[in-house]
Amino acid sequence: MNFFEWLTTRRKTLATMSASELRAQEMLLENDCNRMQAKVRKLAGDKQKLVEQGAKEKTPEMRRTYAQHFDLLHTEQMMVSRQLNIRTKERLTTSRLRMLREHAPSTVLAGGHVTIRDSDLAVIARLIENDQITSEMYQERLDEILALGHEADQGAAGLSPAGQELMKIWNDLDAGLIKDTQAAFDEAERRVRERGATEA
Repeated sequence: MNFFEWLTTRRKTLATMSASELRAQEMLLENDCNRMQAKVRKLAGDKQKLVEQGAKEKTPEMRRTYAQHFDLLHTEQMMVSRQLNIRTKERLTTSRLRMLREHAPSTVLAGGHVTIRDSDLAVIARLIENDQITSEMYQERLDEILALGHEADQGAAGLSPAGQELMKIWNDLDAGLIKDTQAAFDEAERRVRERGATEA
């Protein structure tokens, strides 16, 4: 069970964990990140040694052996780097939510819980698993998502139900859950029609 599944399927969800619980998970993730960083550095060093050994070796068969070993090390390095990217984003998530708990309870807590919706969790999960999203990009998007979650509580009255749905659709579009603006428009129209039918 990975980090996100653990946070969303246990009795306490991401939105209901206390600051101390978030801090404990943050420390575990930080240890994971440090371990993976050391592994990536070691693999890079091992690859460099193979390059040096191959340069000194003139026998084609031995160079082929070195090249095969280099390929294996490179594949492992890429796999560890991918996991490191995921763990770094998971650590950022727990860190941001812990800071919200500790330093801004009066502005981000609603009914004792950090304001985060199911749709926010879906977007966060998609961003964490996306290899193309770096930790820097993720940090920016996470801050935006958490800010929007707070605004949904504070300023929802300023938007009609259709406008609120459109805000959610834009978030889904940003996360790649919706393919393009045409699909976003079609989805917005569909939701408005469904809401109108329900209210009628």
